[in-house]
Amino acid sequence: MPARSRSRFRVSAPEKDTTRINERIRVREVRVIGADSEQLGVMTPEEAIVLAQAEGLDLVEVAANSKPPVCRIMDYGKYKYEQKKKKTSKPSHSATLKEIKLRPGTDQHDLNFKLNNVRKFLIEGDKVKVTVMFRGREMVHKSRGRDQLEEVLKQLGAVAKLENPPRMEGRFMSMILVGDRETINEIRRAQELETKQSESAKEIKVVDVPSEAGEKESEPESTETAAE
Repeated sequence: MPARSRSRFRVSAPEKDTTRINERIRVREVRVIGADSEQLGVMTPEEAIVLAQAEGLDLVEVAANSKPPVCRIMDYGKYKYEQKKKKTSKPSHSATLKEIKLRPGTDQHDLNFKLNNVRKFLIEGDKVKVTVMFRGREMVHKSRGRDQLEEVLKQLGAVAKLENPPRMEGRFMSMILVGDRETINEIRRAQELETKQSESAKEIKVVDVPSEAGEKESEPESTETAAE
């Protein structure tokens, strides 16, 4: 019997903490935010770790996809404890099941539009049911629907995980996706950082320094009294 080709549709293993901290941050340079949210600029991870250790803290990567990656100086153990405490004290987002419908012949432009909606739903914490609808003789080519779902999963990349693999229900082939928590948290942190940076930029006051010529023009002219 010929060996079966490996399918892309595999349910992911349980998540583990893959946050990069201190010596696990192996890039050429990082943008560093201090413990008090001050911008410390771009430097090597080694330089940033020295700053963090001087305060008895850790260097934690908070936005790996930024260029350069963004790291923050913080007490990582305390941060993890507070995050866990928030999850238990706050009511979690009640995930709803959204649905996106496709056809075996959906063009790329329409597919891109629908993919953007899927990403939006996943980042907001919802599950998404992606359904391919068959009509008439299209039922003969069910493999096209599976190929379409595989393409969706491929283009969503790390943001999506497969909860329920594709299966046929009458004239519909569907799969259910959930968001990858680690990737989505990283996206949210990057968005929050971008928002904070934008707000900080608005607060900066630009002071115009007068030029030397301007200073001379502003000086009062001296008057001399002619000797009689």
